[in-house]
Amino acid sequence: MSKYVLPELNYDYAALEPSISARIMELHHSKHHAAYVAGANAALEQMAEARDKNDFAVINKLQKDLAFHLSGHINHSIFWTNLAPTNTDRPEGELAAAIAEFFGSFEAFQAHFNAAAMGIQGSGWAFLAWDSVGSRLIIEQLYDQQSNVATGSIPLLMLDMWEHAFYLDYQNVKGDYVKAFWNIINWSDVSARFELARAKTKGLLVG
Repeated sequence: MSKYVLPELNYDYAALEPSISARIMELHHSKHHAAYVAGANAALEQMAEARDKNDFAVINKLQKDLAFHLSGHINHSIFWTNLAPTNTDRPEGELAAAIAEFFGSFEAFQAHFNAAAMGIQGSGWAFLAWDSVGSRLIIEQLYDQQSNVATGSIPLLMLDMWEHAFYLDYQNVKGDYVKAFWNIINWSDVSARFELARAKTKGLLVG
């Protein structure tokens, strides 16, 4: 059975400084993300054992474990590619036009995204997504790694709001972390995800 693996970063741990320190990046990637990968693989292995034994007494727990750990793996894999040492101030082309269409302006989108990030109660994520049902961009709050999201949404730009993502650098001043995030967004990656999501879901669902 194939296993999930921790993806390598295409930049050094120190590359995102001063927005995110090398120490946080190292811990976040090599410890936290790695733990989600291990957890997802463990859940799959235990499910296989349950099938072999025809014993599904703990299947509900294993399903929840898989959802949590696999979501953590996927969320972080997107998050790393959403970041870059150098970036443009804002998106261009089709993504920029779509943001203006669905949010009114980039500034309105940014304010909405910031509010969603700051409004997370406990641990979670704020993210820009493509809604494949309504064929539109939306902003969502994701609690923990997998709760409170629409089934048809495809993540494009994710911001990790778990304390392990920022506490060593920003302590409890989450606003400064959210502000710094805008300095390291890889808009080329977000745009590519937007184009792919829009192309793949075109005509599949109707609002």
